[in-house]
Amino acid sequence: MTDGAIGRVHIPIHLRWGDLDALGHVNNTSMLKLLEEARLRAFWRPEDGTDGPPTAVLDMSVLEGGGTRATLIARQQIEYLQPVPYGQRPLDVQLWIGKIGGSSIEVCYEVFSPSGDEPQTLYARSSAVVVLVDTASGRPTRLTATERSAWEPIVGEPIVYRG
Repeated sequence: MTDGAIGRVHIPIHLRWGDLDALGHVNNTSMLKLLEEARLRAFWRPEDGTDGPPTAVLDMSVLEGGGTRATLIARQQIEYLQPVPYGQRPLDVQLWIGKIGGSSIEVCYEVFSPSGDEPQTLYARSSAVVVLVDTASGRPTRLTATERSAWEPIVGEPIVYRG
C-alpha cells in the first residue's frame, strides 16, 4: 500500500454503478466521496484491528461518539484531467502529504486507472486541507508526535494546478 520510493500511499477504490452520471463517467460529487474513502483508509486505523497502511494513525472512536478529536475539511480543490469511465477493477488513488502544519495537513491525491494498466491514465488531481479539532470545543488541536512521525515519510511536493 505504501510506495516508499516516491512517498505515496496507494489505496484501491472500487467504483459503483451509481457513481456514474448521465454521460457515463464518474460524477464530480461521487469523485469527492471516492477521495474521502481513500483518505479514511489511508489515515484512520481500521476499527476491526486489522493492519492498515503505516499512515493509519487516527482513531476511529470519534465516529462512534467516543473520540476527543475529529477531522474537518477546511478547503478542497480538484482538477479533472480526463473523464473516469466505469470499470470493475479498482482505481489507484495515490495520496501524499503536501504540507504538515501545527493542526492541519494538506492531503494530495492523484486518481489513476487501475494499477497494472500500462501506462496508467491520470484522471484527476486534488488536494484537501484537513484540520484536526477537539470534539468538545470545536477548536483546532495540535498534531501528535505519532501522527507527524507516520506522515513525514510521505511528505512531498504539493499539487500545482494548471492556470
